[in-house]
Formats: sequence, structure tokens, C-alpha cells
Amino acid sequence: MRNFTFTSIIILFSFFAFSFTSFPDINKSKETAKYVSTLTIDATSINAFFKKYPKLKKYQKEVEDVYKDKQYKSIWYDDKNISEFGALLYQKVNVLKDQGIDNTMPYKEVIDQAFNESDNIVPPQLDTELLLTSMYVFYASNVYSGVDPATLKKIGWYLPAKSISYSRILDSLIVDTNRLNEDDNLLFSQYYKLQDALKKYRKIEKDGLWQKITIDSATYKDLRPDDSSVAIKQIRQRLYVDGDLKQDSKSNFYDQELMDGIMKYKKRHGLTLNYIITRDHINQFNEPISKRIKTIMLNMERCRWIPTKLAKANEYVMVNIPSFRMFYVKNGKYDLVSDIFVGNRLSETVIFSGNMDRIVFSPYWNVPNSIIQNELKSQIARDKNYLAENNMEWNGGRVRQKPGPKNSLGLVKFMFPNPNDIYMHDTPAKSLFQFEKRTFSHGCINVKEARELALHILKDDPDWPVEKIDKAMSGEKETTCMLKNKIPVYIGYFTAWVQDNGDIDFFADVYGRDDSLDKLLYSDSVTMN
Repeated sequence: MRNFTFTSIIILFSFFAFSFTSFPDINKSKETAKYVSTLTIDATSINAFFKKYPKLKKYQKEVEDVYKDKQYKSIWYDDKNISEFGALLYQKVNVLKDQGIDNTMPYKEVIDQAFNESDNIVPPQLDTELLLTSMYVFYASNVYSGVDPATLKKIGWYLPAKSISYSRILDSLIVDTNRLNEDDNLLFSQYYKLQDALKKYRKIEKDGLWQKITIDSATYKDLRPDDSSVAIKQIRQRLYVDGDLKQDSKSNFYDQELMDGIMKYKKRHGLTLNYIITRDHINQFNEPISKRIKTIMLNMERCRWIPTKLAKANEYVMVNIPSFRMFYVKNGKYDLVSDIFVGNRLSETVIFSGNMDRIVFSPYWNVPNSIIQNELKSQIARDKNYLAENNMEWNGGRVRQKPGPKNSLGLVKFMFPNPNDIYMHDTPAKSLFQFEKRTFSHGCINVKEARELALHILKDDPDWPVEKIDKAMSGEKETTCMLKNKIPVYIGYFTAWVQDNGDIDFFADVYGRDDSLDKLLYSDSVTMN
């Protein structure tokens, strides 16, 4: 069972910042566990081991596969003792909390005996060997993989499943143990940034710096620049602790310095950028730091699921639903960032990936049958001119909206074929981007900077100069541009995200997926790879 202190996938970060000589010399621990010559590892001995240690049974197949690849040779012993890598792995399992994981290795107390010089009870050498291999699989499945692909589908995560080879990873770590420190080939790079944030917030919690903002709920009035109150002094202290202010003047006056801190805080939390501090903002300040820590860990878990190759494409589009943002990435840099709005709770935008293969300018909107049945028919019944007034027409038994500035898809759409019939598009409803919580669509992704996205994607294509794109977006007729190279599109769900400068953004759990994942990770039904 995965407990929740668990979890953009990463490996050993702070621990391996120290040199290996900083570890205790546990290799010299058991005189009786020295000589490898007596070790006989085969299918029979492995099967007997898992009968003796039944709580490790779920790792048996992976352990067997590892030994088959190693020709049934010892992995964890050098000429005399447990190898240095075995000792390092043991130390990493002892500090799993640094990885955002709250899980205990079965029979950990037996493994402890193999490394405890003062313990008179020594597990048999073969047991130690197989316990360490089981411990490796336990560690790798928790840190590098997370929950299994079948569980991911159950919770609606349809990005490509990550698969790992325990044997290949083990080889790479033994050859270069520095890869335990940070390796973007093993874990999505965002994981490491979240791990740093986890360390920061745990220290804040330990030091007792997360103080409550005290207000009188009955008489509270919005705080504005030039106001004075005890709450302002407390908010200032919080912004300093959180990193939005470089210093804490301890003033209770709402000055320019606090205004700048409030703006940075609101930007990090996806809030409307103004200087007003409402009761809702106070309530958000007063959320316990344990909630922030949990959010970070949940998103570290999500990072574990992501194949590292996804973020290594030269060009891709990433959508983060909770932040209501779209990122067009080219050559490793954000080429364009745009606000978006996504599906409502009845038509949630699906988490999946696809390949953009074309851009359609001045598109028709073929109205989905569900909208015709649930919305249009009643509108038409009330107003016989409804279709004409909305630039719609019947087309082969279906309804479509003709190209034009009032078309629900706006003046351009970006197609990446998928069974969910979801795509990105422009919108005439620009006013909706003023809202903080932007869940308005039937599932598609409405892009504020849709024209700019088309320009950025096609800027290196001589066949599509700016003038041609603008003419195609005039709303006169539908025009399709087939892309010369398909562009990966990833639609994800991250409620915590660390920027390149180290600032961490927190976003509202708009679809309640954090709560669901929290419950899932506490459930006995979770299967680890």
C-alpha cells in the first residue's frame, strides 16, 4: 500500500549531494556475510526465498528477470562484502521521504540486520542478496515508475504510459552512481524541481513559520493599498516565508513593497492580478502548509508517470489544465505562452497526447450531436430563425456553423486526431479569459493567443507568410494547412509547477483530481510496476 507522503519521479537528490565517503562504512558489517563463493542463485532458490518472505511476492517476476539478465550472478557482493552500491541503495531507502514517498519496505528490519554491525542476528547471505534485489525493485517502482498503467487509465490519465526496465536501470546506476543524483533520462526534469520545493516547505513546517492570518470574519473588509492592520503585518510575514518578499519589514502598512509581493503571490496562484486582498485570499493563506506539501507530493507522483522523452522533442505543445495555460515549446524554450479555457465539470478536458498534423483557418464548426440534442433542438423550437441568426446551417442531417468572426471555433483551429474529438481553437468569447477559473467549454481547449500560435508554428514555413495567414483567417472560407512536421501535443494536469527560476506555482484542483489521487495512493488496490 502506498501511503501519501510518497511520490511533472526522481531519484536521490539531496543525499547524493554528499560524497560517497560521507556514508558510514557499512560494507565492513558482517564477517559472516563475506564470501560470495557459497552463493547459489537459481530459479529454485528464488522461489524458496519468496515463500519465506511472502510480503515480497509481488516483486518476484521482476527479481527473476533481473537475475536472468545477470546470468544468476550475485549483484550486491564484491569479493568479500556488500558492495558500495548496495550500501548506497540501502541509505536511499532509509530516506524515501526525500522523494515524497511514505512507504516502508517489507522485512526492512531483516535488511537492517545485514547493515548493523552491533546486531548479533545475521540473515543468511542468500537471503541478504535476494532481499537487496527486492529492495531495489521496491525502490525503483516507487521512485521511477509510480502506479501501474492500468490504474492510470482508471483515473483518466491517457498520456503515454511510462515503462521501465529494472535490469537496464540497475546496470546504469551501478556503472555511474552519480545518475542517482539527477538524471533526466530516468525522471521528468520537473520532478527534481518539485523535490527542491518539497524540501523548502517541509523546513518551513518544521521551523513553525507558517503562521495563521487572524481576521474577524464578521467585520472583515477587503484590504487595499495604504490600509493598516495586524493582518497586513501577518500577510507580509507569510509572503516573506513563501519567497514573494525578499525581506520582512514587519510593518502593518500596505505599502508598495507589499503590493509587489501580493502581485507575485497572485501570479504564482493563477489569481486576478490586482492589489485587493479579499476574504477568499485570506482563506487561501490560511490553508495548512500540510496541504501545500501534499500538493507537491501528488505532482511529484504525476511526474513519475511521464516518459522523459516527451519533454525532449525539439517542438511540442503542452497544456496544463489547472493553470489554464498553453505552452508552445521550441528548442527547449517557451516560444509562446497563452491563457486558455477548458472543459466544464460535465465535459472535462481529457488528459492525453496527440500529434498536431494540420491547422484549419476560418473553420466550419460541425456541431456535435450531443449539443444538437441537448441544446440546439430546444433553441430551434423556441426560435425558428435561430440557425440563420447564428450563421448555422443544416448539412447532411447535421448542423454546422459557417466560417466567420462569430464562429464558436473563432478563426483558427489546431487539429491532432484523437478518439475524444478534442482540439485547440480560437474563440470569439474573449471576455471569458478575464475569469480566474476558466472551465467553460465542452471539452476542447480555447486559446486566447490562437493567431499568435499559428504564426509561431508556421514562422519557418516560406509557404505561409504572415499575410497569407491573415488572409486565411479573414473568415471567408475554410482553408487547411497541412504541417510538414507533426507537433506533439500533451494535455496534462499539474496543480503545482516549479518555474525555471525556482518559484513554485500552485493552481486550483479544478476537476478534483488531487483528492482522487490522494485517496488512490492510500488504497490497497494500488499496483506498483
